[in-house]
This record gives sequence, C-alpha cells and structure tokens, in this order.
Amino acid sequence: MDSMKSEKVYKTPHCMSEYDDLQEVLLCSPIYMEIKQIINETQKHFARENISQIKAVAQHKQLIQTLKHHHVRPTLLPANDRFPEQVFTRDIGFMIGHTLFVSNMAAPVRQGEEQSLKEWAQAKGWTSVTLTEGTIEGGDVLVDQTRVFVGTSKRTNPAAIHQLKKELPNHDIFPIHLPSHILHLDCVMNILSHEEILIYPEAFTKEDLHLLKKHYDLIEISEQEQFTLGPNVLSIGQKKVISLPINQETNAALTAHGYTVIEVDFSEIIKSGGSFRCCTLPIRRS
Repeated sequence: MDSMKSEKVYKTPHCMSEYDDLQEVLLCSPIYMEIKQIINETQKHFARENISQIKAVAQHKQLIQTLKHHHVRPTLLPANDRFPEQVFTRDIGFMIGHTLFVSNMAAPVRQGEEQSLKEWAQAKGWTSVTLTEGTIEGGDVLVDQTRVFVGTSKRTNPAAIHQLKKELPNHDIFPIHLPSHILHLDCVMNILSHEEILIYPEAFTKEDLHLLKKHYDLIEISEQEQFTLGPNVLSIGQKKVISLPINQETNAALTAHGYTVIEVDFSEIIKSGGSFRCCTLPIRRS
C-alpha cells in the first residue's frame, strides 16, 4: 500500500530550484565505474590507482540510505556496462519545471547515456526535450526559479545555451564563463537558497562574479576544497545539505550560515571528478 501511495505522490516530475524540498531523485549504481579515458583534472590525478567498484558501490548505497532516511525517494536508472561514467546522472539531463531536458554529451566516453535516459523518461510518459544544437551537460546548469545559470565549458557551448533560451522564453538564462580546467559549473558553484551560493570565486571572471553578487551572498570555498569538490553538495531542503566529511572548512562555513550538514563518505566516487550533486538528478522538488 505504501509503495502505491508513493507512486501516486511522485508521479509528476517538477523542479524549480537547487534547494527546495527534494522528494524524488534519479541515481545510477557505480557498479561499472572506472577511469577508462581521462576526461578531467581529477581523473588525471587518480588514473593510476583507478576506482574500487566495491568501495564505490558501498558508498553509493550509503548515499541512498541517507536519502531514504530524510524521506527522499531514490529511483535507479539501469546501469549499463558500456557507460563507466553513468553514475553521474546529473550530467545526462536536468529538470526545469515539468520538463526533463536531455543533454547532448560532449565526451565520447559518455555519448549514448542520453538515449538511456530518454527511453527511461518515455516509458514514464514524461515530457522531455532533447537539446541537439551544440553540446550541453547538466553539471553546467543551475536553476533558481526563473533564473538559470549555465556554465560555458568544454562540455557546454553557446549553441546549446541558445537552444535552451528558445525552450525557456520566460526564464532569464545567464551564461557563466568557466576556465578550461574546470569540468562543470557545479564544481565551482552551488545555489543553496534564493539568497546564498556556495562558490570558488577564483574560477569566475570579474563580470560574472559581479553578476552573482547582485543576486546572492557568497559563501566562499578554498582552492584545496574546490579540488575535493566542496561546492558539489546536494541540498535536500529545509537548509539540509549532504557534503563530504573531508571538506571541513566548507562544512563549518555552511554550519555557521545556519545549514545542517549531513556528512557522507564519497571518497571513492569523487576520484572520477564528481560528488553528490553530480550523482543525483532531481526529479521532483516541492
């Protein structure tokens, strides 16, 4: 009976921010996770030792248990042995309003993941839009009601942002220029509330930093904790944030600003260059 109730509650997808109460989220097991092709700076650092799939799976299960404990419904996308990076579900799509936007992946090792997501969404009967003009990945897209910030990176280009603008005529789309060594916007910035962002300011141009300061108060992250993906937290609502235990300065700053920090060990998974936000595609927030 409970499962039937849950299915009814979570049937319609909806997401308008990075911080409203998280009700349902899409993940994918890291059972096939490995560094096959080095596609970011973090992977370069850990390529030799690579990733223990046993440890990664155990840590991923702990994240799922944490989500369940906080009344978030985890849904799993079927893992495919052709996709060693599929654990990072945030990149392959993003929900804005009731629409699932399906990404167009730039890295060859990740191409094909989009089709799996699209087929999964179609089976649910959900509205989806595939962004085919240029390349775009969900890690570059941060949503705050009618504001959408999109990182221009090696993975996301102006052609895709232009298409997104056409799809969202009632939203303000803000391109944010990223240096070449930064993988995605969510590796250096996260929106915690309508008033505050978590940010590594050195990654931004003066113009973009000025723009962000017009809208938000900044909680700054050090270079060391940017490397260990300090900004890549997951907000689950009610000012609760899932974060890495190793990022003690970030966690202390969050606590000082009134956030409840929920620490989960994700040390094996972050070797591939992504943390909690990267591994979660919110389907429904309220």
